[in-house]
Amino acid sequence: MTTATVVGSGPNGLAAAITLARAGLDVTVLEAAGTIGGGTRSGEAIVPGLLHDHCSAIHPMAVGSPFLRGIDVERYGLRWAWPELDCAHPLDDGTAGVLWRSVAATAAGLGADERLWRLLFDVPVAGYDATGTDIMRPLLRIPRHPLRLARFGVPAAAPAAWLARAFRTEPGRALFGGVAAHAFHPLHRPLSASIGLGILTAGHRYGWAVAVGGSQRIADTMVAVLGDHGGKVETGVRVRSLSELPPSDVTVWDVAPTAVAEIFGDRLPARIARAYRRFRYGPGAFKVDFAVQGGVPWTAESARRAGTIHLGGSFAEVAAGEREIAAGRLPERPFVLVGQQYLADPQRSVGDVHPVWTYAHVPHGYTGDVTDAIIAQIERFAPGFRERVVGMSTRSAGEFATDNPNYVGGNIMTGAKDIPQLVFGPRKTLQPYDIGVTGHYLCSAATPPGPGAHGMCGANAAERALRRLR
Repeated sequence: MTTATVVGSGPNGLAAAITLARAGLDVTVLEAAGTIGGGTRSGEAIVPGLLHDHCSAIHPMAVGSPFLRGIDVERYGLRWAWPELDCAHPLDDGTAGVLWRSVAATAAGLGADERLWRLLFDVPVAGYDATGTDIMRPLLRIPRHPLRLARFGVPAAAPAAWLARAFRTEPGRALFGGVAAHAFHPLHRPLSASIGLGILTAGHRYGWAVAVGGSQRIADTMVAVLGDHGGKVETGVRVRSLSELPPSDVTVWDVAPTAVAEIFGDRLPARIARAYRRFRYGPGAFKVDFAVQGGVPWTAESARRAGTIHLGGSFAEVAAGEREIAAGRLPERPFVLVGQQYLADPQRSVGDVHPVWTYAHVPHGYTGDVTDAIIAQIERFAPGFRERVVGMSTRSAGEFATDNPNYVGGNIMTGAKDIPQLVFGPRKTLQPYDIGVTGHYLCSAATPPGPGAHGMCGANAAERALRRLR
């Protein structure tokens, strides 16, 4: 029987394992940590019973993932839930840009920017199920739906700052900019609009959902599917060299490219080894989980109903902060993301104490404590927040890297999303999943289509491996 080993049990590693197991291979997943899931782990961090997601929390790209839609996730216990509002971006004057799942409802709330929002999203959202198959694969290939992809790709190729100039209102401009900032990339650079437009398009189609019971349920569901196809997972097994691998016909690596270079040593072709060692990592994250009595007292009423809040003020302030972070400097007011998953999934709370998930963008490898800056940003838009906090837990950029070695320097994107790495992945090639050693493939979020709990990096890499086997 053909055998396969997958190193790493994040969503991409598990998606690769399922794809190979469904094709009839005997699959074993090796996970270094004591628990599965990579970026989709969840647990109790502060108060017993209060559930926090460790990293990945809101899943607009996962709900519509071609891979996850191809398995009956509900049969295995995975359920999605949605807040009333997907996202809010509050401003200092008490107003906010508000993102509804509906394109029309979002556009209607943006006043003078209604026409622009509909121009950007009406057609791409209507055709997302078709273009999603192209967006979620390597960009340098013949698309299945070229006209639809071109309609999405033309604005996506622009710098986010250029596209922002077309907005006439600050709520509309800031709402777009806050989502574009998810790329951890300066908003004045080419292609910086792409990740934001992708998230917004997927979100308008499928909503900014959370996994009921925590993001861990995504990984648990995938392990259950894998088990039904004969695959197995072994935790606490760290692979530091090729000699530690079991004999396999196929090995798929859900690890960072620099780790591959270290593990393979001189077994890698020289040009690939150079590319992997030179792989660039972007800014990091500093995370604070809060236990909040009665929830956050947002000034903007819409923020009290939104699952995700972006704290960064105007578009200009967000853009300036992202430039500072990319240059290695922490701004006084860093961009902060806030997750209120309990609004969609009330079981995460304990009585009227609610889990509030936050992280700030920080420079790569940042060693300082950003807790006070995060609290100050929340207080800016929710005076009185500090008095409601009954407990907190922090995770620095370094601790992110320790908990998940793929997050080098706290970079939870597994790599800088500049033009070469966004288009090609870790090296310039038409086959981004090939490592250059027979039978070995890379499937981490360093490969296309990039970060998220969608599993498509793993599914794509496994399909590549199967084609080579045949």
